[in-house]
Amino acid sequence: MAPKRTKRKSPSPDPQGMFAGMTVFLIEDGVQSLRLQIWKQKLVQMGAKVETQLSEKVSHVFAISSDALFHHVDDDRLARFKGVGMQMSFQYSPPDLNKGITEIFGKLVNIYRALGDDRRSFSYYKAIAVVEKLPFKVESADQVKDLPGIGKSMQDHIQEIVTTGKLSKLEQFETDEKVKTITLFGEVWGIGPATALKLYEKGHRTLDDLKNEDSLTNAQVIGLKYFDDIKTRIPRHEAQEMELVLQKAAEDIIPGMVVVCGGSYRRGKASCGDLDIVITHPDGKSHKGFLQNYVKRLKEMKLLREDLIFSTHSEEGTDSGVDTYFGLCTYPGRELRHRIDFKVYPRDIYAFGLIAWTGNDVLNRRLRLLAESKGYRLDDTGLFPATHGSGGKRGSRGTASLKLETEKEVFDYLGFPWLEPYERNL
Repeated sequence: MAPKRTKRKSPSPDPQGMFAGMTVFLIEDGVQSLRLQIWKQKLVQMGAKVETQLSEKVSHVFAISSDALFHHVDDDRLARFKGVGMQMSFQYSPPDLNKGITEIFGKLVNIYRALGDDRRSFSYYKAIAVVEKLPFKVESADQVKDLPGIGKSMQDHIQEIVTTGKLSKLEQFETDEKVKTITLFGEVWGIGPATALKLYEKGHRTLDDLKNEDSLTNAQVIGLKYFDDIKTRIPRHEAQEMELVLQKAAEDIIPGMVVVCGGSYRRGKASCGDLDIVITHPDGKSHKGFLQNYVKRLKEMKLLREDLIFSTHSEEGTDSGVDTYFGLCTYPGRELRHRIDFKVYPRDIYAFGLIAWTGNDVLNRRLRLLAESKGYRLDDTGLFPATHGSGGKRGSRGTASLKLETEKEVFDYLGFPWLEPYERNL
């Protein structure tokens, strides 16, 4: 007979906790159930009382966005709360109370990516996305053992970090000259794992060594030259201003062009590593040939400075008609270079491009796997019935994408719960 499973005890409230005396009501709109459960647990543990209904007893109302707050709380009741006058220019961004963990995991993401081990790199990426959202400081691996993406080995890493402040696995990598060098070279834009290894085998050990390497492509030379600039993150307010400038420039060329900054910016993050710009036109035809004129205009404005990749397919009808530009840009009045990508999509596949370039990687992977389980192939250019090779093996995608107009239609068709962009930091 199997032993009875002991029931997990609820955390004991701390009468001296930082939330002692608060009576809290949590608005659930837009909050994933697991995250909501964690919030409730930690609020109670830190002294608060959590109410299931909004009543006169409530002293604090927590919501993930102003839209959710205004939907549930009327103006008269809002006037009671002192914090109502605070306006934020971006969606909720978690405080990352566990930087000691996420920074170490972030280094491992880069190391494994540079070594070409995408599976391990992705596992640490997923763990970061979970840990950085936690509304409490992790002091024991037991606190996170039931969370998604935190398996036994990840728990062991977390326990070592919270106990010692470091991780022996990372220290081993950082003292290995080969791993350290390949990782460094892999951080240069355009240099992948195979190229980084070749450069190491040629005897190169530093970025200065690469400056005289004849085999580098023009894009890699640019990535090396602006290495420090490219690694500098872009504050949200600057990305927001850049989006407005880009929208106006597009409208000046062809009225009605739709220009959206995707990536971590669209997901509500406080900063972003680069600018992912997704473009279309509602009429389904004005996007053709637009990118060439757009790039020319932005160069005249001194906003685009260096080219990395430029490929056009809209007028030829190849590659699903998607035009692509990767380059470096500068914020008005500065010389600091930032990475910027433009993807121009035909209107009928725009929703797929917007999903892919909003991310995050965890969500995109889940959507692709879900599509495959249903007999489809999903990418940024559409949702295609998958063909099958010999022996019933999954083959290439079919030629025609399903016609789905919006992101929500794509989510609904796949049977995946709808997530607003700011909810996609999975």
